[in-house]
Amino acid sequence: MSTKEYVKNLIKDRNIASITPTSKIGVREICEKMDLSKKVVIVEYGPATGVFTNYLLEHMTPDSMIIAIELNENFVDYLKENTRDPRLKIHHDSAENVHEITRQHGVEKADYVISGIPFSLMDEETRENIVKRTSHVLKPGGKFLPYQTFFQKDEHLMVYLQDYFSIAQDKFFLRNLPPMRVYEATK
Repeated sequence: MSTKEYVKNLIKDRNIASITPTSKIGVREICEKMDLSKKVVIVEYGPATGVFTNYLLEHMTPDSMIIAIELNENFVDYLKENTRDPRLKIHHDSAENVHEITRQHGVEKADYVISGIPFSLMDEETRENIVKRTSHVLKPGGKFLPYQTFFQKDEHLMVYLQDYFSIAQDKFFLRNLPPMRVYEATK
């Protein structure tokens, strides 16, 4: 069902960069960069059909929270209909508004921000705004974990991560269709 939703929305929304959700092994690879054994606040940009959301809800503590920010209204509706958990707060909005959205939930600083939004499809100003605002919403030592399609160029994301985070690294993850470039930026 999840792939069907992706394809249906890909036709209508130019901001979707992949025709399928991230594979289970890809989700696990990225989520292992988070310590889910303690109370955490996770912000998720572009949850789409919720493959990361559902994994996180299954593995995080009962007192943790996910604040999901999704621009595509169809995906917002899909998440609301298919993922019912009081720890999940779903917003139909842009990642550029992360500060206002987190504050609505009494959150000043998040532990992690995970992102599948396509930085290569954004203009430079939007890319920089999102990365800068992400760095400001994270706690010291917090991590920004964006995953992108493998053809991502450094000027699409890495240069911004290096400007706003003390550590920024990436690696290619080929066991996904399409293969991904996975970033880990620590505040």
